[in-house]
Amino acid sequence: MHVDSNNATTRILLWDLPLRIFHWSLVLAVTIAIVSAKIGGEWMELHGKAGLTIIGLLVFRVTWGIVGSTHARFSNFAPTPAKVRSYLKGRWQGVGHNPLGALSVFGLLGLLAAQAATGLFSNDDISFNGPLYVLVEQAVSDRLTGWHHQLSNVLFALLGLHIVAVFFYVIVKRNNLIKPMLTGWKTVESVKPDQPTKQGSLPALLTSILVAVIAVYGASHG
Repeated sequence: MHVDSNNATTRILLWDLPLRIFHWSLVLAVTIAIVSAKIGGEWMELHGKAGLTIIGLLVFRVTWGIVGSTHARFSNFAPTPAKVRSYLKGRWQGVGHNPLGALSVFGLLGLLAAQAATGLFSNDDISFNGPLYVLVEQAVSDRLTGWHHQLSNVLFALLGLHIVAVFFYVIVKRNNLIKPMLTGWKTVESVKPDQPTKQGSLPALLTSILVAVIAVYGASHG
């Protein structure tokens, strides 16, 4: 952490390496899932693998959001009504996700979880079935497949809104949200003494990875 005493600013490590790897891996996995689904046919095998990857990444993020570094923890940026009201009135002060950004994060993670979960039981009426397809009746699989398709439209809308919001902050508000997600570092107003931060420990990281691996294994072995 570097403090500029003249401008009362602090350069902090906002997003740790595990979180940044998660973020860009999720971007890649979701992109592959979308493209492969649009192409269909033999690409559905890749679509299924992308879905399992997304499940692993989401489980890792949830675990890391509980035991990881300060700014990665959900408790640090949970969008409570009080925080949202404070932000809308221009009184919110903090680093990391603002309350509206936090709502977007929780919304996307929840929607991706629902999308991936329904995909596990889905079928394409041709040759591709989700890895847990055999655990449910055909009618249930068809219903979940329908939900999977419908949720994709909501996902596209949220992803579009998320991208627009990021560029709005970069271009209009002059607040570069992309650079910290690449480098990890961000210059903010000096952190107060009562705002300690800590990085995630190696045991916490290994635990998060292990839980994610177990989740992927369970999801892929119907």
